[in-house]
Amino acid sequence: MSYLKHKVYGFLFKLFNHTKIEEKRVSFIIDSKESFKGNLDYIKKEFEKRGNFEFHFFYKDKLSFDSFKKLAGSRYIFLNDNFFPLAFMKFNPKSTVVQLWHAPGASKKFGGSVDIGSRDILKRISENTDYLIVTSRNIEDYYSEAFQIPKNKIKALGLPRMDYYFENHDLNSLKSEFCQKYGISQDKKIILYAPTFRDEEKYNNVFDFLDLEKFNEVLGSEHVLALRLHPKIRNFYKNDISSEGQYIDVSDWESEQELMLISDMLITDYSSIMIEYCILNRPIIFFTYDLDSYLSNERGFYYDFRKTVPGPIVYSCDELIDAIDNNDFDKSKISGFVKTQFDVIDGKSSERIVDFLLNEGR
Repeated sequence: MSYLKHKVYGFLFKLFNHTKIEEKRVSFIIDSKESFKGNLDYIKKEFEKRGNFEFHFFYKDKLSFDSFKKLAGSRYIFLNDNFFPLAFMKFNPKSTVVQLWHAPGASKKFGGSVDIGSRDILKRISENTDYLIVTSRNIEDYYSEAFQIPKNKIKALGLPRMDYYFENHDLNSLKSEFCQKYGISQDKKIILYAPTFRDEEKYNNVFDFLDLEKFNEVLGSEHVLALRLHPKIRNFYKNDISSEGQYIDVSDWESEQELMLISDMLITDYSSIMIEYCILNRPIIFFTYDLDSYLSNERGFYYDFRKTVPGPIVYSCDELIDAIDNNDFDKSKISGFVKTQFDVIDGKSSERIVDFLLNEGR
């Protein structure tokens, strides 16, 4: 595999290797769309509480010598997703490079766990990474394999963006804004449906498997279905299905966390959204109409899907409706699952991470 572009990045960065380290400079490596920025925002807020720090956003898809120089002179450097040029960038030993990763827990296999060919470059990236932050010691082996990183660099300190759920939110105001935007009654219970993307194209149009008319006939008086599509699914989504009175498409609602906070129930399939949602201790249903195919043909899980997921697994629209109508949920399964994915859930992940770094890794 050719990594020429990444090597050029590394070469350009090398020009600034001797930049003086600014003890109060914190850099965040991000793309121009500012994807997955949540963790970085929370870390920035936490540093702001600790004194007069300088912050620099290094946009990885915008080449700038000034930006390279500021990154090279940073005391703390944070990433939130993959950045392959890191394999060829040599930082000053006084800099601390931290991979926060954007998702909690471990569910679907990723990185070096599935792509054997990427393991070499992942190892090189890990050599230039000081710490990888995860949510639980239970998942350290999975992350060590996925990132090809030694376990002694993995620290179970939590996910900064999870602190969101411990802030003071005006739920009534949030739900009112939501209902006003989509023209629905505030009395309705919100069922958030967040299906994941499948490599097998024929399974991506959820409307081929979800009978909206029957769903609303049984449940529509009390519930509204809020559909949040994976961006890639839009390529397969049939726009000729009328949404009026049948469901609301909330794919354009900016904050997924707000949607989770105001929803009464989650329907998903293989999406890692369920790991975050389960800390709310609300019902989750797994609508897996293509389970056998998915388990055979997709990247697989770090656990036995059928035995582990924190909610009932249903295979048809009728089973889905029955599970909701009969309130068929076992809360103990949710709490048991949470314990495998999180060591602590207390709204202090950002504080722990910054404390750890300012105390020189102690």
